[in-house]
Amino acid sequence: MGYSLYQTMNKTGAAHNTFVFIQHQYSIRMSLFETADQIRTMQIRGAGTIARAAAAALSEYAQSLSASDITDWKKEMQHAADTLVETRPTAVSLPNAVNIVMQSMQDTTTISEAKSAIMAAASSFITSSENAITRIGSLGSHYIRDGDVVLTHCNSQAALACLLTAKNEGRDFKVIATEVRPWWQGHKTIQTLNDAGIRTDFIVDSAVRYCMKEVNLVIVGADAIAVNGAVANKIGTSQIALAAHEARVRFLVAAECYKFAPKTILGDETEIEERNPDEVLAPQIRASLPFVKVRNPVFDITPPGYIDLILTEIGAISPQMAYIIMRDYLGWNKNIR
Repeated sequence: MGYSLYQTMNKTGAAHNTFVFIQHQYSIRMSLFETADQIRTMQIRGAGTIARAAAAALSEYAQSLSASDITDWKKEMQHAADTLVETRPTAVSLPNAVNIVMQSMQDTTTISEAKSAIMAAASSFITSSENAITRIGSLGSHYIRDGDVVLTHCNSQAALACLLTAKNEGRDFKVIATEVRPWWQGHKTIQTLNDAGIRTDFIVDSAVRYCMKEVNLVIVGADAIAVNGAVANKIGTSQIALAAHEARVRFLVAAECYKFAPKTILGDETEIEERNPDEVLAPQIRASLPFVKVRNPVFDITPPGYIDLILTEIGAISPQMAYIIMRDYLGWNKNIR
């Protein structure tokens, strides 16, 4: 089943950071391949939400899949896993989530045993992912002071958790949020901030450098973090980091540990996804401009030198410590796929 996730707050404003599963608005029950399609078309979006949706889809698929023997069953599960991973090449949370779930069946010898292992691993991943957001929010809130102006970009659940927790703890601050073209994820961000009673200025992406003189702190999320601490995140993040660096404004990245990319240890580069140009300019307009090529890169890379700290569920680290997360949390020295 495909899921979206949203954070709820109680009426008193106290943080209980409850993440509630809701059935996706487009169907009551989705197959794994429908989930893959909705990840590909960004009906399910956000690195953490994508990862949890993939884990839930694998669990659902494992329950419904039948085969004559365990070998055939595992092959079908691997095909399903590969289908999910191929949908969004940059968001490393997706292959990490899929690998964590799939590794659970590695040593199983019966279909029943494999199904149980998949379901348990998916449930455990989803729970730990939700708890990670709560811990990151608690950690990140300590960097937000009364009177601060905090700039955020895109619609990161981890970055929002820092802001919401600080608000719930009684901090008085303002947020500057970007629009985030071409998918306008900033609209979701300002809705969340408004619902929490957080004063927010909404700006076009290109106004970031102009507004940076007002900013005390930048908090963004991440889609992938390389072994050298470089961060792949929503397009425009690296320009914000550059403007923050120029203005000597602290730049923090809030990211769950499963967003670190172990394959970068082996020299793999983070693939930057480029999506359909129709998202930027309508086909009929492009047809009238034969010498214009519309490009639509979804992410960019922020160098580690522009990042002050990466906030994870196991603590705040410098970018240079990224390899420790990969070694100790993701176990890269045992298995990199």
